[in-house]
Amino acid sequence: MKAALNAYKVIATIVGCLLIVLVVIGVPLEFLSADGSGAKSAGNFLTEYVGIAHGWLYMVYLVTTFVLSRRARWDVPFTLVTLICGTIPFASFWAELRAIRHTQAKHPEPVSA
Repeated sequence: MKAALNAYKVIATIVGCLLIVLVVIGVPLEFLSADGSGAKSAGNFLTEYVGIAHGWLYMVYLVTTFVLSRRARWDVPFTLVTLICGTIPFASFWAELRAIRHTQAKHPEPVSA
C-alpha cells in the first residue's frame, strides 16, 4: 500500500504541475501573443511538448490512481472524482490531498510515516 500511495503522490504532483504550466502559461502565450514574437514561439513550444508530456503522464496517473484505489478499497464515486480531477488545473492538488488523507485514515498502519 505504501508504495502505491507514494507512486500516486509523485505522479499526481507531476501531472498537476504540468497541467498548470500548460494551461496558465503555454496556452495564453500561444494564443494571446503576436504572430512571430518570442512569446508566441515559447507558447508553441510549451503547448506542444508540455502538452504531449502531460498527455502521456496522465495515462500513467490513471493507472497509478486505479491501482491505489483497488488496494485502498476506495468506492467507485471517490475513485471517479479523483481520476477526473487530474484533468482540472489546481483541482488535481485538492484531489491528491483528499486521496492521501482518505487512504491514510482508512489504512493508518501500512501508510504511516
